[in-house]
Amino acid sequence: MEGLGEMGLIGENFEGNLGRVRGDGSESRSGGSDNLEGASGDEQDVPVGPSSSSRRRQKYHRHTPYQIQELEASFKDNPHPDEKERLALGKKLNLENKQVKFWFQNRRTQMKTQLERHENAILKQENDKLRIENIAMKEAIRAPVCNNCGGQAILGDISIDEHHLRIENARLRDELSRISILANKFLGRPLSSFSGSMPHGMSSSNLELAVGRNGYGGLNPMDLGLPMGLDYNNGMSSALPLMSPSRPGIGMTMGGCGGGGMDMPYEKNMFLELAINAMDELMKLGQANSPLWIGNMEGGGEVLDLDEYMRNFPPCLGTKPPGYVSEASRASGIVMINSLALIEGLLDANRWREMFLGLIGSSSTLDVISGGTADSRNGVVQLMQAEIQLVSPLVPVRQARFIRFCRQHAEGMWAIVDLSVDAGREGFLSRRLPSGCIVHDMPNGSSKITWIEHTEYDENVVHNQYRPLLRSGLGFGAQKWISTLQRHCECVATIMSPDASIDDSPVLSQGGRRSLTSLAQRMTANFCAGVCATGGHKWEVIGNAAETAKIMIRKSLNNPGEPSGAVLSATMSVWMPMPHQRLFALMLNEELRSQWDVLSPGSAMQNMIRFSKGQDPGNPNTISLLRANTPGGNANQNSMLVLQESTTDVTGSLIVYAAVDVQSIQVVMNGGDSSCVTMLPSGFAIVPDCVAESGAAVAKAGSEGGSLLTVGFQILVNDLPSSKLTMESINTIISLISRTVQGIKEVVHSNQQGRQIDQ
Repeated sequence: MEGLGEMGLIGENFEGNLGRVRGDGSESRSGGSDNLEGASGDEQDVPVGPSSSSRRRQKYHRHTPYQIQELEASFKDNPHPDEKERLALGKKLNLENKQVKFWFQNRRTQMKTQLERHENAILKQENDKLRIENIAMKEAIRAPVCNNCGGQAILGDISIDEHHLRIENARLRDELSRISILANKFLGRPLSSFSGSMPHGMSSSNLELAVGRNGYGGLNPMDLGLPMGLDYNNGMSSALPLMSPSRPGIGMTMGGCGGGGMDMPYEKNMFLELAINAMDELMKLGQANSPLWIGNMEGGGEVLDLDEYMRNFPPCLGTKPPGYVSEASRASGIVMINSLALIEGLLDANRWREMFLGLIGSSSTLDVISGGTADSRNGVVQLMQAEIQLVSPLVPVRQARFIRFCRQHAEGMWAIVDLSVDAGREGFLSRRLPSGCIVHDMPNGSSKITWIEHTEYDENVVHNQYRPLLRSGLGFGAQKWISTLQRHCECVATIMSPDASIDDSPVLSQGGRRSLTSLAQRMTANFCAGVCATGGHKWEVIGNAAETAKIMIRKSLNNPGEPSGAVLSATMSVWMPMPHQRLFALMLNEELRSQWDVLSPGSAMQNMIRFSKGQDPGNPNTISLLRANTPGGNANQNSMLVLQESTTDVTGSLIVYAAVDVQSIQVVMNGGDSSCVTMLPSGFAIVPDCVAESGAAVAKAGSEGGSLLTVGFQILVNDLPSSKLTMESINTIISLISRTVQGIKEVVHSNQQGRQIDQ
């Protein structure tokens, strides 16, 4: 690249050395390909005779492409080499030290000139913009417009600055009045500090809070402005209004996992309006004896009459995208927690994930839009994101980004509603319409909860075997959320109780139960994350086919509670001709474990410790510590124990187990820190198939039929995270999971034959 201009004295500008340049002002060549200094003696043409005192002429020394490449590489590493480095480089490239020195001087000057030109171009553009803005402002000052009548303003004796202040003051009064109206509706009670009214004649057309095409017209006079939403090019409106850049907003990236989104400023006021509309819909859907619901599930569960819903509620997120199906259900139940504690947990992203262990893969709070009142959670609005999962490789994880609004409707009555804000973007295969819970305090310290779950999702990405389950609402519906919350709260109440019973000796202290429960919950969370590739781990999929095992690998380095190295995960989902509750009981049978557990073949398991996570001692939701009865009682073989957690309800079951070191688990049993125990979990997830013999979808939880079994293993294939995966490791884990599935099938077959003989 030529054209750097007439450089003149190059070295003087940079190094204090005088770089000799051709007298005709020749331009420096790109990359220093032409060296003006340090030429060898036979390349110098010095005239003799009378003209010997004249200026010495000098020829170009053109470097070879290889020399240029090496010089450029050295320049990138170090633009200012010292004497030693220049000598080494000159020796390597067969150049003199002076040639190398002046090449670097010329190259530095060339780069400096390029940077200066680039900066000058940017400054010129900014200067032009400022000049245009200045001209526009002068024109606006010359012809001011009256804010009341819209005609030309007569400033009279007041100054321009005073006139601008009056306009700004009027705008702020308008904004204050609008916030007062919004706060009254938002908090459900009047605020005396916002009792001012809009000045007479002031127009609010420039400050509207329209919700877009969500159909909530008539909420207040402000809903008439800016009636446009963002078109996602898929027949669906975002129901988000256009916003003025002069108003404070929230920066949020639309697009979710995998990118492809764009940064859009979302106004807090617009989020508040969306939250209010969603809360109004949730409360209407939660009314008892509403004709919107049809009883269709056990335990008081109901499904939404979609035709009746469409007649009563305009679509708040636009029309349903092609290929999406609706999933809407309502369920009620008594939960062992008071309303204030429950609200605090639901508004804390980490506690929310712990409450719904296995259902929430990860969660975080992106922004707090409203902090509520000074001493209450009433009015809190948060922007959150979460991974909602079903423990199977055949059901994609639902990525959700939503606003969560908490409101107190009466003493002892709260409600929390969620509404998607990134629906329809790339990476988001579902969207949550107004969903949440209505909580009523009970006299005994418990709460009565009505849960409403309304989702639209892309059914095409779900495997055919799992579609009936999702349609029934037992996969992600209200019954699933209620059952999971009930199990968690019962477990917390039981573990915290000093009177909790231990089914098998020795007796654990309360601290030991807490530590062992914390360890078991971490084990279960890691198992679900290994099946669904959630929880913040970066899994790389190696093989994935519906008929075979899904193989993934990740690197574990300095992760608390995990061994360092390459972790391999294998999961497989299969259909079993047995109801899920019976299959769950069969898998818990310790006498049959050796027939399917390939890690302890031929060895019967003995319970060292078992305690229930419920108040009923016979509750199948338990935490156990098992030891293999090896022949001869070899102490070395008994140095490892098996920690196991079992969980079940009408929507599905989990059995998760992992080998643990005896010394580490002893610390936990004494109430010590459970994070010191390293383990990689394995286990099973069992759900009803919800398919009758005729093939029609059913929604009767616990009814006779088949079940869907997911088997998952995680093993450490190498102690070094950077090591490469071998086919031997892949074949080992595939063989492990295949033999396990085959062993379970044989146990199920034998059990069915035994039942037929008994009958």
